[in-house]
Formats: sequence, structure tokens, C-alpha cells
Amino acid sequence: MKIAVDAMGGDNAPKEIVLGVMQATAQYKDIEILLFGDETKINEFLTDKTRVKVIHTDEKIESDDEPVRAVKRKKKASMVLAAQAVKDGEADACISAGNTGALMSTGLFVIGRIKGIDRPALAPTLPTVTGKGFVMLDLGANAEAKPEHLLQFGLMGSVYAEKVRKIDRPRVALLNIGTEETKGNDLTKKSFELMKNQQAYEFIGNIEARDLLMDVADVVVTDGFTGNMVLKSIEGTGAAFLSMLKMSLLSGFKNKVAASFLKKDLMELKAKMDYSEYGGACLFGVQAPVVKAHGSSNAKGIFTTIRQVREMVEKQVVQTIKAEVDKGNLGGTEAND
Repeated sequence: MKIAVDAMGGDNAPKEIVLGVMQATAQYKDIEILLFGDETKINEFLTDKTRVKVIHTDEKIESDDEPVRAVKRKKKASMVLAAQAVKDGEADACISAGNTGALMSTGLFVIGRIKGIDRPALAPTLPTVTGKGFVMLDLGANAEAKPEHLLQFGLMGSVYAEKVRKIDRPRVALLNIGTEETKGNDLTKKSFELMKNQQAYEFIGNIEARDLLMDVADVVVTDGFTGNMVLKSIEGTGAAFLSMLKMSLLSGFKNKVAASFLKKDLMELKAKMDYSEYGGACLFGVQAPVVKAHGSSNAKGIFTTIRQVREMVEKQVVQTIKAEVDKGNLGGTEAND
């Protein structure tokens, strides 16, 4: 399979992007990588060109560019060319650690939306106390959503959890302010009814935000505004906790001695809470796998994202979503662009 990679996106591009690609091609002999970006800068870190092709471009989308305008104006940007390669059938999937909004716009405008899916959804895999993790969507592709959209998010998340995360009959939950069926606003109440009556996946009901990391569901569905707020809260809380723990352990001699004994366990805890270990955030609802790697990804983060995309292509995640939609269990409600 061929995977298109934006070499110029992210805080550590192109060095960490290229190093991650080197790890992936060494590990997986069944992939080819198309690297889009400044050839001179890429070649500084490209130690092996086996199954790697560099497509040169001087143009890139910056982190502070307005997403839609940038995609429309910067036709030769590395991110746009990577998506175009997928559209043209030259690659099976694309990856970028760059501007999230621009990647979502690129997925929609260049690759195109799946017929029958009304809205795309951004879906990372977040950590749980057991280390199993759960898929959560939407985390920012849509500030507003309709009940039909959340119904479809459940399907897309369930397919991914089953095919890539290898979970038999994934448990799909709806994020709400209470577990009772009657709780919530108009969106969650109507979404609950739709999800309860569908036959495409296993819906287990409402879940509260305090239980998200307790491994009570494999897929959690919400609107993009709420989801993004929850994600930032989890990130902030995790960072604050680790900071307070570090200050406490380094505050005195006895604590420093204890910290030296606990160092390995604390590093394992930190790794468990780092959701980049699970790969990037998938943009579900488009015609091919599009994955957003974390903006600060190092080589390992890029490697795990390539591994994730390889699984998505191999297990035909997009094709399975299309097939489930075609069965008529969910059905779109808006005309596709």
C-alpha cells in the first residue's frame, strides 16, 4: 500500500516526520511512502530511500493559516498535494501533523465525503486507566451537530474500534450529563432515541464525562464543540497532575529518594496517559483514511500513526463504513457536496 505523508506539517517537521517514516519502512515491508515537501530539507534526514518517494514543493500550510482559504489558495502545499495523491489513486491514505482545520478542509474538498455520511468527525483514541483506550468523536470537525450526525458517528467509531483496535462488538456510548435516558438537551435526547433503535452497532446508553477514562465504553459519541472542550480538559488536567506530582516528589530529600525508586513506574504512567501512543486522530466520513498526527509528534508518534493508517487500509475501514451505510440502517439526511 502507498501512504502519502505531509513532511512539512507539525512543530518538528521535517526532521521527526522523516525519521518516523524511516522507522515505519524498516518495520513494514508492505508499505511505500510518498513524502511531500521541501526535497532539500527532507534529504537531510532521509537515510534510506527504499520504498520512499519524495515529491518536491516549496509551499506549505502554516499553523496560523485560515484553513479553508489556505486549502483553496495554496494548491501546491505539501498537505494539499498529499490529499490530491489519494484523490488521484496514487496513494491509499494520507497523514499530516499540520494545521488541523486545514487537514479537515483538505479531506472534504479534495478527497470528498462518503455518500450517506452527512458530517465528518475527528476521532482520536484517548487513554483509560486500564491502558485499553477508547475512541471519541467528534472532537472538533463540527461545532454543531444534529441527532442524525451523532448516529452516524457511532457507526464510524464502531467500525474503527472493531477493525483497527480489534474489539469484538465495541460498546458505543453517548456523552451526556447523566446516565438516565431522559437526561440531557434536545440533541442528546433525540440522539439517544436514534441510537437505541438502530441495528448497526451495540449502543450501551449514556455516559457521564467523569467516567470517560474508566473503561466503561469503547466508543464515545458527542458533538464537536463538547468533544473539543472535553479533550482540552483531559489534556489540561493530565498535564497539571503530572506537574503537581513532579513538584511534590522534588520538594524534599525524602521525596527525591522516593522519586528515584518510582521513576520507572512514573514514566510508564506518563506513557499510558499519552494518547499519541495510540496514533493520530482519524477524520472519519471521507473517501479514504485521513489521519491527523499530533502537532508536536516526534519520530515515534509519526511511526505509530503510519502503523495505524496501515491497519486502516489493510482492514478496509472506509469500505466497511460505506457498506454499513448502504445497508440503510442509518442513512444520510443531507445532499453530498
